[in-house]
Amino acid sequence: MRNFNYLLSGLLIGISLVSCNSPEGSVPIELEELTVAQIHDAYKKSEYSSEQLVQAYLDRITQLNDTINALTTINPEALAIARQLDEEFENTGKLRPLHGIPIIVKDNINTNGLPTTAGALALGDFIPEEDAFIIQKLIKAGAIIIAKSNMAEWAFSPMHSESSTAGTTRNPYNLDFVPAGSSGGTGAAIAANLGTIGLGTDTGNSIRGPSSHNALVGFRTTLGLVSRSAIVPLYLRNDVVGPMCRTVEDAVRVLEVTAGYDPEDPLTKYSEGKIPANYSQFLIKDGLKGARIGVFRTLSEKDVDPEISTLFNQALADMERMGAVVVDSVEVKDFETLRQNQWCSTFREDLESFLRTYVKRDTLKTLEDVIRVGTKSEFAKSRLSMFAENKGRWENPEVECGDAYTDVLRIAYREAIEKMMDSLGLDAIVYPTWNNKPARILAFQEEYKGDNSQIIAPHTGQPAFTVPMGFSSGNLPAGLQFLGRMYSEPTLIKLTYSYEQGTKHRKAPVL
Repeated sequence: MRNFNYLLSGLLIGISLVSCNSPEGSVPIELEELTVAQIHDAYKKSEYSSEQLVQAYLDRITQLNDTINALTTINPEALAIARQLDEEFENTGKLRPLHGIPIIVKDNINTNGLPTTAGALALGDFIPEEDAFIIQKLIKAGAIIIAKSNMAEWAFSPMHSESSTAGTTRNPYNLDFVPAGSSGGTGAAIAANLGTIGLGTDTGNSIRGPSSHNALVGFRTTLGLVSRSAIVPLYLRNDVVGPMCRTVEDAVRVLEVTAGYDPEDPLTKYSEGKIPANYSQFLIKDGLKGARIGVFRTLSEKDVDPEISTLFNQALADMERMGAVVVDSVEVKDFETLRQNQWCSTFREDLESFLRTYVKRDTLKTLEDVIRVGTKSEFAKSRLSMFAENKGRWENPEVECGDAYTDVLRIAYREAIEKMMDSLGLDAIVYPTWNNKPARILAFQEEYKGDNSQIIAPHTGQPAFTVPMGFSSGNLPAGLQFLGRMYSEPTLIKLTYSYEQGTKHRKAPVL
């Protein structure tokens, strides 16, 4: 079986040699907190090229990745692709939307010519022959896949990011702590400035949790807005793919490129007619002025760490200072009843469909084949055994497991929340992304507490964005989550951008 840590080291050594042949006149590039807009401005001013930028990131990866173990595979073609984009810009004078922007992609998203392992031994040598739809769109926009990122094996864990192919990822803000899961590799890498923008996937938590734990912006968009085809699934009925970035603006740039209909993902049909001409128009600094924000104490007050409570209440005060009307202690009728029995185990059927469609191996067709190959992770082993024995709804199996637009329990849950929002004229409701601090790596199961992301959006299909809310003791980041109505991304962009610009909580880790 391929050893990906070895593969990563080998590729980095090879790529570092290329720096000897880097373009003449190159200058050191300050990578920390670099944004898409700043990069494009530098390209236009000829301050540096895409090739030089990619090389700078590769050098930084060589220096820092061993510390946090965030990346699994480096793209050996990244410099060549950057060189082609530089030639295109020189010839046309035009930049594509993400022209020459290095992106880090979670290791469960199909990428042509690069391993897509989902952190599992069974897919350890799976190299897709074509890109996922979302990757095609990003590449067409000029993005450069610079690396694939580590993840919780099969995306099973919201708690930590441990895989059989690459081991355990550490939180760059405090190495003894988890970066959350399952997109912890993307979260840690983007937080540590190993790439400009990142992609994660979210079944219950896995974009927003790692974004919160790594002082990032994470967008879980409306189910149906962005394609999930050619992505190793956990529960396709819940799965979302989306940006994990250091700024709201960069996340919006990714969303603009990726939103839209994909014939291979029927759920995206619901997005037709609901996507604005562009999302950047909603990057409004005073977007909170006059907005009505509901405070969902039902979540925010449940077993909350005092430090997180202090940060959350300060966030509410900050939003009021920025002109928002904060409506405290909003309640959803029958919330505790409606939230029950929402989870459905569809891992077997979704995984076997992926294996059949993309992997196409006689020796790897079923969940039992995956179990036969094995795993190095005791946590993943226990989950595989559970999924082999269970499927469907956890309770009341006679209730069919449908998508967010057809499942009667999901629809009732969403309607109750949106009815409350309508009755109070709310633009969004807010709560901490996590009510507790990140857990220690050596005690992640005992200290896994306060994960609010699992409770609403994965089931209702509503969009939920997290933005940095500050830091607790131990230099541990915390996140603030905004939940909106279906397809209310424009509103959430206004609110999160305004909050981000008015607080500036994001800061880089010291490594």
